[in-house]
Amino acid sequence: MNRTPDLEAVRRADPTDVARRIVERRDELCIDDLTLAHQAAMSPAYLRYLLAAGPAFDPAGFVRIAAALRMTWAELLEGRSDAPPGQSQPVPGTPRPLLLHLSEPECWFLVGTHGVGRVGLPGSPAPTVYPVNYAVDGRTIVYHTTPHGSAAAEDGSPLSFQVDHIDDRLSEGWSVLMLGSAHHVDDPEEEQRLSRLPGATPWAGGDRPLWVRITPDEVTGRRLGAG
Repeated sequence: MNRTPDLEAVRRADPTDVARRIVERRDELCIDDLTLAHQAAMSPAYLRYLLAAGPAFDPAGFVRIAAALRMTWAELLEGRSDAPPGQSQPVPGTPRPLLLHLSEPECWFLVGTHGVGRVGLPGSPAPTVYPVNYAVDGRTIVYHTTPHGSAAAEDGSPLSFQVDHIDDRLSEGWSVLMLGSAHHVDDPEEEQRLSRLPGATPWAGGDRPLWVRITPDEVTGRRLGAG
């Protein structure tokens, strides 16, 4: 079975080398950044940011990129050790990750009632991503933060929300990406109701009076398994 490198291998990976391998494989498959980003369930801007930031920033994002390019983790992070010069085709019979699309109901099932995800906010020169613990309210995501904190999205601003789970031992996992907008909750009764949802208490503690509701316009998901 194809094994995923440990986190130490992820930290050792050189972002420039990884980006070069991704671009070479993308060109080999004759696809553009827009197609690759769509297949990896991320925006083109976030794909470009990941190529500069490297695998340690978002390992799950690179798992999806590898699967979209039909590469193994080892090939993505370290390159092929058995390939002669000029030969970049995979070895016949080598197991490949399978990237399966998830339906929207499947995505919401995996997101569950609460957990920890990442909020992606517009930024300059690149988007910024922050971990938050979230609760699900209907078909929206809510989280608690400070009014002027890093994760305090502006009311009405566009944002993304991602939840994923990767099993390093089995090289399996899933990822759900939501694209939508942020809305501040300012109704005291609604705030009280949200505070009673499972997982609503912020792990970071402290006074975090701002509730942010993410209303998704698009919900996509991918499941990764060995082929």
